[in-house]
Amino acid sequence: MNKKDLKHFRERLLDELDKIATSLDRFERNARESSQRDSSGDLSAYATHSADLGTDAMEREKDMMLASRESRTVLLIREALRKNDAGSYGDCEECSGPIGAKRLELIPYAQLCTRCQVKAERNTH
Repeated sequence: MNKKDLKHFRERLLDELDKIATSLDRFERNARESSQRDSSGDLSAYATHSADLGTDAMEREKDMMLASRESRTVLLIREALRKNDAGSYGDCEECSGPIGAKRLELIPYAQLCTRCQVKAERNTH
């Protein structure tokens, strides 16, 4: 990859980090608001029907799962930025071949080329 490409993908990776930071802030804010209602004993924010309470709990659990996934993506992005700085960005971790610009445009933190990714997915199913 040339310097222009590395710069472009570095910007893409930083944009992804910004998007994730916004998502994580939203998840944190929702969790904080929910825990403040719980600790204050303010039940007015909750519906009294048990199905509604279950839905609220499910939404909190979904937010925690999404936050966990986003945190994993942050680690992948940081690793991709490290590789970008080292000049090895865009190299498949499995076969050392190029990942491909189209794939990196879609998933700038991709670690595997398409062929190796398909092979890895087949092995996990």
